[in-house]
Amino acid sequence: MKSLWSAFVKLLVLAVIGGALLATVAVLVANRQLPSLDALTAFRGTSDYVPLREFPRDLTDAVVAIEDERFYLHDGIDYVGVIRAGVANLSDELSQGASTITMQVARNFFLSREKTYTRKLYEVLLSYRIEHAMSKDEILELYMNKIYLGQGAYGFADAARTYFGKPVERLTLAECAMLAGLPKAPSANNPVVNPRRARQRQAYILHRMLELGKISRGEYDGALLEPMRLK
Repeated sequence: MKSLWSAFVKLLVLAVIGGALLATVAVLVANRQLPSLDALTAFRGTSDYVPLREFPRDLTDAVVAIEDERFYLHDGIDYVGVIRAGVANLSDELSQGASTITMQVARNFFLSREKTYTRKLYEVLLSYRIEHAMSKDEILELYMNKIYLGQGAYGFADAARTYFGKPVERLTLAECAMLAGLPKAPSANNPVVNPRRARQRQAYILHRMLELGKISRGEYDGALLEPMRLK
């Protein structure tokens, strides 16, 4: 019995070592095949690109609060967020996902939507590369300009005109929270198509901003009471 147990332990150790070696080789091979980040630099030079300073602070706070509240703390992969999202999603369909803003930038610029382990590996490696090549504000700026927000709108400046008929810098807190709810599900949370669900998502985001100290109780109450005025 003792010899069988010893053999089992040896096999287990060999399996772990073999798995680690295979994972290392996979990472090395994938790392060599990663695309250049030149596409990010080129995109930042386009004529309609909006610098981060021109987005309302309420909008960037709302986006970070719901999409990646630890954005300025992690290195591209938020392991704390992954665990928290997994637990929260068991009971709350409005909770945020586990993908960081950096991972979404990597996916939106370079990867497909297919759900495979290979694509996820590329997403992780690209996220680390982007984090080392750019500042946090530059990454957030790319996200704010690139993300699809429904109704044919890409980026929050485009979405402000599409949904509310105004430049992004004139958005109210309530409007910022509503637009911040679109990245997760541009169709389901769309105020044109599904105003009730859009309102629910807006309220949830405003509550997260209140919990994180980004807005006051008075601002929160006022935003909830603001009527939705779509274009």
